[in-house]
This record gives sequence, structure tokens and C-alpha cells, in this order.
Amino acid sequence: MNAHRHVSQAPGSGSFDTLDAYVSQQMERLRIPGAALAVVEGDRIVHLRGFGRARPGGQAPSAETPFVLGSTTKSFTALAVMQLVEAGKIDLDTPVQRYLPWFRVADLAASTRMTVRHLLNQTSGLPGLPGMTLLANFDASPGATKRQAQSLSTLALSRQPGAAFEYSNLNYNLLGLVVEAASGQSYADYLRQHILAPLGMRHSYTAQAPAKQNGLAVGHRYWFAHPVAAPDLAMPGGSLPSGQLISCAEDMARYLLAHLNGGRCGDAQILSAAGMDELHRGAVEAREMGISVGQYGMGWFVDDSGPTRVVWHGGNVPDFSSFMALLPGQQRGIVLLINADHYGLPPVLTEVGMGMTALLAGRQPAPIRLAIIPWVMRAMLLIPLLQMIGAVATLLMLGRWRRDPAQRPGRGRMWGLHVLFPLIPNLSLAALPAFLRSRRMFGYLFLFMPDFAWIALVSGGIAAVWSVVRTVLILHSGRQAG
Repeated sequence: MNAHRHVSQAPGSGSFDTLDAYVSQQMERLRIPGAALAVVEGDRIVHLRGFGRARPGGQAPSAETPFVLGSTTKSFTALAVMQLVEAGKIDLDTPVQRYLPWFRVADLAASTRMTVRHLLNQTSGLPGLPGMTLLANFDASPGATKRQAQSLSTLALSRQPGAAFEYSNLNYNLLGLVVEAASGQSYADYLRQHILAPLGMRHSYTAQAPAKQNGLAVGHRYWFAHPVAAPDLAMPGGSLPSGQLISCAEDMARYLLAHLNGGRCGDAQILSAAGMDELHRGAVEAREMGISVGQYGMGWFVDDSGPTRVVWHGGNVPDFSSFMALLPGQQRGIVLLINADHYGLPPVLTEVGMGMTALLAGRQPAPIRLAIIPWVMRAMLLIPLLQMIGAVATLLMLGRWRRDPAQRPGRGRMWGLHVLFPLIPNLSLAALPAFLRSRRMFGYLFLFMPDFAWIALVSGGIAAVWSVVRTVLILHSGRQAG
């Protein structure tokens, strides 16, 4: 197929007009530059469609336009592990140290109890934050994933292995190393030989350079809810197993077909039906920010709360997003690839993905509940504006006090209302950059939330200086009154 052929509706797919209209509506609402959609049913790809622009000034994405997947990559890593389980090379309930003898965290006893299954189910106790900050580590030289994993030797676990779910990229980066140890191949080579090639995923890549040579879409980062092209953003090669695979709508459709058909797509049988069922089986309650989002299996979330069982996963990198879902009871699947992202958008895009899935299942999507998030992203611009307004208001107030000393408040009111009370928001904002640095978050935030990172840095600095200047001016005015 021509790599630059525009995605179009499959013959007889008029029933997808409502789905296309929904995607177009959400793209307009969220200012999404471009997207590629694929729908599968039974053992066929029944709908392919491109929206918007694959790159500034360009055309709509084609069926073969590559996008960075983000965390939907995790399902590929889980599949690779399960293939090796069926080949007798991995035991799910064996400690990780059998395959990675050098692996350890700060708790040496817990290190010996952490199993492959714990990593797959995100119940290892490895915390989420370090897995996020690693996305700002652009070491792509050979052995990067192992070096990053070896640096965990002083890491404190959030909880004991097996205790509860906590989503962490660290789990799947380690699983990539387990795949290498058990197979004797690099993770990238294993994926290409055992998953991508058998499924005919000819426009899927494990590195950025070949994807660019074959029309990789241009990603975008959001600045105050406005997408800005980021054509030269590097990729963290050490995090390939947890979120850096690159694929296209048509290839992902083939991948979903294998998941819906007991591991088979065309002539390729990449896993047994029982193995696929295990990947899709909800094993632990998944909670994000204290809110239940269903269960987590192995590289897939599982939602059994509605009338239709949904097995799904989203993916986000600084400049791309994705969403895929299976409806096993209806033998249908859907994937949407997007060339933009912002850390504030993952829950919004999950909401959109679930809306698409509802339409595919023949139901109306739930009302949009998170419409405020893009407005919050825009509202960040108000912070420096309010700082300027506050500074002007303070100077005008001091001018009135000089002209009419009778307007100056008493000492108690001066300290309480005009010194201590304004220090609370100013010092809180001033402390934000220091807090983010202490958590090693700035590199990550400059990638995923450049607008917020710059607001925190600039407005935090202004707040620190203004806290001192304002307090001095107010107290000096008070001494003049005395």
C-alpha cells in the first residue's frame, strides 16, 4: 500500500459516520491537530479514517502514517512476556532476580520477592514518580534501560510487592529487560521478529529515525491549550518497553485483530487463546488519584462496570497520544492515534476514547465531564497577570497612604491583613519551583507541561522577589506612620 494514501472509509462503512462526527467534534473542542482512526470487527478491518493534519500545512494522516504510541506499548511488552511463558522461558510467579540477578531496590528482602507477575499487574510496589521522571532521560545508547534499572538500588518502594496497584513505567521497563534475558535478543529485535513481522505490521518501529524516514507524523505539545508543533523532540530510548513504540492505524488494527481472535491474525498465531485471556483478565483493582478505574490485567485496563466489557489502554508521550479498546463480547476493537499531548489531557482523552467505544458498542457516549481541564490550562496565563495586577494595586494603595496618612491601618491590621496574609499565596508560589526541583520533576514537566513549567519558574521567581519587596514597602510605610 502507498505510504501516503489517505485513510478513507472502508466500503459499506456508512454506519461509522456518527463515530467520525464524534471524533471530529472532540478534535475541534480540544484543538487536536491530527488523528488516525481504525475499527475492527470479527477478523476484518472495517473502518479507517484520517482527520486533520499529520504535520503543519500537510494532509490528513494516512493508514500507514506512524505515530508514537506512548503507554499502549505496555500491551506489546506484556504480550512478549506471555509468548516467552508459553515457550517455557519465563515463569510468571518466579522472582525477577532469576532473570535479572543484579536487580535490587533499597529493601533487599522485597527485591527477592518481586515477581514477573507483580511487574505485569503493576503491583510490584515500584513508585510511579520515578518512572515518569525517567521520560526526561534521553540516553538512547545501548544498555540505557539496564543502566536506568540498576540505578534503582537505592529506591524505596511505595508498598510491599503484591500489596496493591500503582501504575509505574518502571515495571514495564524491567519487563523489557526480562524479555531480553529470557530470549537472548534485544527487546527491539524480539518485538520485530515475534510480534511486528508475524502480524504484518510493516509501518511500526522501535526507533525514531526509521519512523521519520517513513513519514512519522509531527507531534505537538500544548501551550495553554494551544498545540505547537514539536518536530525535533527526542525520545527516551531507555523507556522503549514502557511507552516508545511507534505504529500506524492499519498496523494497530492488525494488532487488535490478534487480541480479538485468540492470538491469530490472518495466518499468524502469535499467542494461544488462553494466553490472550490471561492478558485481558482483570487481576487487581486499579485506582488513580484514589478513584477506581476498573481493574488492571497485563498491559490492559479492564472495565466490567457497564453493559459491555471493555479492555483498554491509553498512551501519552509529550507530543503524541493514543487510545485503544477491545469489546470482546462484540468482537470489535478501536484505536485512535493523535499527534499531540499535554499531561493535563490524558484523563480527557480517556473520556473521549470511552465515548468512541460506547458508540462502537451501539450506545450513546456519556456526557463530557472534564471540559474544564482545557480551560484550566488556558487559565494558567492569569497567574502572571494577577501578579501584575496585585503589584499595581499595592503601589496604588501605598500612594493613597502617603497622600492621606489617616487611611493607614493600625499596627495589628497592618501586620495581619497587609503583611502576613499576602505572604501565604506569594510564598506558596515561590516555593513551587524548589519543590519541583526537590522531586526532580522539572525535566519531565518541561517536556509534558512546558506551559506549567515556565509559569512555575517565572511566576515563582516573581513571587519570591515580590514577597520581599512588598513586605519592605509595607513595613517602611508603617514606620513612616509611626
